[in-house]
Amino acid sequence: MNEYGFNTGLLHGTNEKYPQGATQVPIYQSSAFRHDSAEDLEKIFDNKKMGFSYTRINNPTVESFEKRVTMLEDGIGSVACASGMAALTNAFLNILQAGDEIVAACGLYGGTVELFDDLKPFGISVKYVSENKPEAFEAEITEKTRLIFAETIGNPKLDVTDIQAVAEVAHKHDVPLIVDNTVATPYLIQPLKLGADIVVHSSSKYINGSSDAISGILVCGKGLKWDPDRYPGLAPYRKFGPFAYIAKLRNGLFRNTGACLAPQNAFLNNLGLETLGLRMQRQCDNALELARFLQSLGGDIEVNYPGLEESPYHEIAKKQFKNGYGAIVTVRTGSKEKAFSIINSLKIPLIISNIGDTKTLVIHPESTIAAHISDEEKQQFVHTKSILSCGVSGGAPLTSCPLSPKDDACWYYHEFWIIPVIMNS
Repeated sequence: MNEYGFNTGLLHGTNEKYPQGATQVPIYQSSAFRHDSAEDLEKIFDNKKMGFSYTRINNPTVESFEKRVTMLEDGIGSVACASGMAALTNAFLNILQAGDEIVAACGLYGGTVELFDDLKPFGISVKYVSENKPEAFEAEITEKTRLIFAETIGNPKLDVTDIQAVAEVAHKHDVPLIVDNTVATPYLIQPLKLGADIVVHSSSKYINGSSDAISGILVCGKGLKWDPDRYPGLAPYRKFGPFAYIAKLRNGLFRNTGACLAPQNAFLNNLGLETLGLRMQRQCDNALELARFLQSLGGDIEVNYPGLEESPYHEIAKKQFKNGYGAIVTVRTGSKEKAFSIINSLKIPLIISNIGDTKTLVIHPESTIAAHISDEEKQQFVHTKSILSCGVSGGAPLTSCPLSPKDDACWYYHEFWIIPVIMNS
């Protein structure tokens, strides 16, 4: 990525060559790989030789995807998983044990909150900050803290984390900062360059771009020195230097739990990656225009988008992000009933529990992605009881809308997403 721009790097940055002159990485749809000798296979299992043995551990198609995302995030290595939640689980449990604590942001995706709840019976606790500010993270750190976790853009609260400042807090206390960069993508921000240690993606979203493959990936930076007293499980792997975290994961939890990425899905992700920059730019541009349009309607709705100057996160977003402010807009309507009425009257957006598609999507987070967390958690994390969340496509820009802001029955977005084509003028 140092040599090329973002979009060129996507296509040419890894400089991979494929068999028979293929221009796309082949799908190595094989569960196992043969070797010339027993000695060769032994060396692979003993980490003394590079190679492939079993797709649960590694696969050439998956490896190609990992290399591309590693390059985009400016990391040193990646591990691709079966889903974004699998990537998060692996990222956390690779360094945690009973008695450890996580300090986490307060605007998290509902599935992540549920995962944290699932860790409690194993003796791992989570302390949530009162607000997404560096000093709030530091206030929650104790001797038991083993990692700090945040999202670059909270989903669906859309709060923006000051990555550099929070990383400084984490490293002051010798703990890693793990960042979920799903919503922003490396097109907007590369958290590792700002001090984060591990970056996680639900690559089912913007990286894939077409909603045709479930997957996740975690990317490791140069990392900490991993104090053996704080992280005893990493002690045997410190000999791998900056690759200690990845080495432990591949030789332990990831291999043994089996949440590996399928080669077919890795292939689809590679295809999607090639247009990530083009898609994100159009989607971010459209989201900003939509947010401004909705804001201009007035009435009793509240529009939330980091690209709006009125957003409390606008300045830090402006400082950190390149190329845009994300492709999600949320609207506070005042009640669940009103939100449902608006959603059900929309003409074009699809009612889907996903983001990052080429199509425009809409959802009521409180009753869906945050349905299984407590009412207290809903208020703390997402404030979503009356929020309508829109994932914006790369279609044609908004030109007109005949609606009245007081007429819920006709409250729709007209032609904003009528052409889900990325490169239309």
